[in-house]
Amino acid sequence: MPEHTFHFLGGLPRSGSTLLCNILAQNPRVHATQTSACMDVMFGVRNNWDKLIEHKAHPMPQAKQRVLRGILKSYYADVSRPVVIDKCRGWVSLLEMAELALDRPAKIIIPVRDLRDVLASFERLWREQAASGQINGESENYFRFQTTEGRIAHWIRDDQPVGLAYNRIRDAVTRFQNQDLLDRLHFVPFERLTTDPTGALADLYRFLGEPVFEHDFEQIEQVTTEDDSVFGFQDLHTIRGKVEPIAPRWPEVLGDIAQRYGGLNFWRPIVQEQIQRFTPAPSDKQAPIGA
Repeated sequence: MPEHTFHFLGGLPRSGSTLLCNILAQNPRVHATQTSACMDVMFGVRNNWDKLIEHKAHPMPQAKQRVLRGILKSYYADVSRPVVIDKCRGWVSLLEMAELALDRPAKIIIPVRDLRDVLASFERLWREQAASGQINGESENYFRFQTTEGRIAHWIRDDQPVGLAYNRIRDAVTRFQNQDLLDRLHFVPFERLTTDPTGALADLYRFLGEPVFEHDFEQIEQVTTEDDSVFGFQDLHTIRGKVEPIAPRWPEVLGDIAQRYGGLNFWRPIVQEQIQRFTPAPSDKQAPIGA
């Protein structure tokens, strides 16, 4: 079984995580995944281990740790690339489990985006599909889905995609704020990824402890595939073939509703601290591999 270095990726939906994974896939050292079920498999073992009567009678915490580690290693046993980045938004809430399995501090990449544009992106997806059918959950929330205001309020609920991911990230910052936060969590703002991809990727590699790689941002091949119908939307994980800036769309899509969500981007000071930490002085810069 090959030895891998494992890292994790989880953040806000509609924030460039699929784009980032396919950019990273250009690097022959990196295997970046589509949305993975590995965390859920480990989560199930963690939750049920101590419920077994045999383990109640004879606890085996070290065996539990070995099994969790074994799941992670076996899940990617057929991957030849040495660095595995497992993508799942749930990792943000289960970083402690990841660290138990790795027996070391874990590193998680967190794509984020102005929350107004995340919500506007969901609204645009809904409008594109509204003519031909309902999305998951719409029939159970029929009256809420009659207005843009209602739909936005639905997606940002604690048990819905945007609200759940947002709360997980905010809580992770709280949990690790006094424990080398910048060594564990690395935010990748969509706005920076699409306007300064070279800088964004260079800082990411320094966070991971990997050599900087020279990517081709003009031609991004999509190597991760997902059946988006299971998530209730079409083209949820389809990316553009070129990295380029995208103007904010929330003003035209959300209108006055956007005022309620403009002050929630709590990660911005952390991102500035990251940039100061991971961007070397000009004299310290090295040529990227692949150059």
